[in-house]
Amino acid sequence: MSSIHKNLSDYNDVLPDASGMRIGIVIAEWNKEITSLLHDAVKMILLQAKCKNENIFEFIVPGSFELPLGAKHLLETKKPDAVICIGCIVQGETRHFDFICNSVADGIMRLNLDYKIPVIFGVLTTNSMEQAKDRAGGKYGNKGIEAAVTALKMVAGLRN
Repeated sequence: MSSIHKNLSDYNDVLPDASGMRIGIVIAEWNKEITSLLHDAVKMILLQAKCKNENIFEFIVPGSFELPLGAKHLLETKKPDAVICIGCIVQGETRHFDFICNSVADGIMRLNLDYKIPVIFGVLTTNSMEQAKDRAGGKYGNKGIEAAVTALKMVAGLRN
């Protein structure tokens, strides 16, 4: 789906009640100016949905490549209902971008299937820092909002 001329963070649904949910957030430090904006949006939505601060578990990892292991650590130690992975990978001049993006996506998908707990891909994969800024609170919304809403909906849906 193209995001041109569309704020993908607009949602009209009522958020599920998160007062009983335990949510993990794994945040990559690489491109911190972007990941901090995504993280802030995730926290805002979780708290807005009444998730208790003591039920939000955060783990900081060096880069996006480490997100799956950080998520696995939270799954095994904190037993959350969902984990949201926050990262930002910007295209460079080499194929490194492709290897990192594919590895992170595959790792997160595998955790979903192996643990049967939602592990949310809140990772920006952009061609430029400008595109990342557009998706971290800029003209196309904030991917952190989308990731948090997805986590809440998945937990609520799996509980029914």
